[in-house]
Amino acid sequence: MKVDLFTTVGVYSRGLDTLANILTKAVEHGKANGASEAEVLDWRLAPDMFNLRQQAHTVIRFARGWPARAIGTEVPADLPDDLDLSGLQSAIQTAKTELAALKPEAFQGRDEVPLTYDIGVMAPTFPIGQWLPSFATPNFYFHLGMAYAIARSKGVPLGKRDFFAGGL
Repeated sequence: MKVDLFTTVGVYSRGLDTLANILTKAVEHGKANGASEAEVLDWRLAPDMFNLRQQAHTVIRFARGWPARAIGTEVPADLPDDLDLSGLQSAIQTAKTELAALKPEAFQGRDEVPLTYDIGVMAPTFPIGQWLPSFATPNFYFHLGMAYAIARSKGVPLGKRDFFAGGL
């Protein structure tokens, strides 16, 4: 099945809006309940899982990096690990601006272009048309879902509609 790789641009942009909403609500809820912003961004589901800040960082990194890889341009520099809410929100806006600048024609003909990427335990080579829908986008949603789950586990009043805050 051939996938229009450009569709990931809209998917990632909407997901970034959702992330911005989750982070804002989480920090507001935390502050209302006596937690500092730093404490909120350190919330996690389990001790061996990424905290809220790292989940957000990963969502942003995937939204910026994978479209760049898909079109064969330089991957944007990584974000600092210690961003506060303002820094994360700024990084989200930067990522959305970068995504908005991408054009459909940049993705055309890129489906079968091979890409080798180090995923930690190996560095497989797959066509871009496999990486984007089968690896990048599921990981993007995994970390976005974990950010949502962390916030919900701490009592942040989020509902399913909040997960679609960026639209459908």
